[in-house]
Formats: sequence, C-alpha cells, structure tokens
Amino acid sequence: MADDKDHTFSTRFRIPRRMWDAYGTAAARQGVDRSADLVDHVRAFIKKHGNEQELAELTAAEQELAERRARKGGRPPKKEQSA
Repeated sequence: MADDKDHTFSTRFRIPRRMWDAYGTAAARQGVDRSADLVDHVRAFIKKHGNEQELAELTAAEQELAERRARKGGRPPKKEQSA
C-alpha cells in the first residue's frame, strides 16, 4: 500500500537502453506516451491476473488517480504531434 497519497510512486527497473529508446521512438510515432502506456499495461495485467486483494488495490489506485486529477485540473492534454 502507498503511504504517500500526495505523489505518484516512482520506480526504477532495468531495461536495455536500446530497447527503451526503441520503445520511445515507436511510441512517439504512434502518439503514445510511454508512461501512460506502461500504466495501461499494468492495469490490464492486474485485471486479467489479479486476485481479490490485487483487484481491490487497483480499484483504490484508480480512485487515487481520479482524485489527484480532479485536484490538478484533470489529465494533461496530449501534445499534438508535428509531422
């Protein structure tokens, strides 16, 4: 469980730099933000494979995100991609 409700948790993981860079350029080409894409992947994985406790944690996390976005004026708009 998260102790600090004022900030989104930041984590580190190991990935080859070339893979991360390739992911970034492929995501950018599709107009996708890497961070949002990773959060979407984690959300889908928990929905598919999570047990009752993990699904409850996901629900609480979604509520936390909704409250944070409401305080900060919502999700930032996607930047328009220049051709």
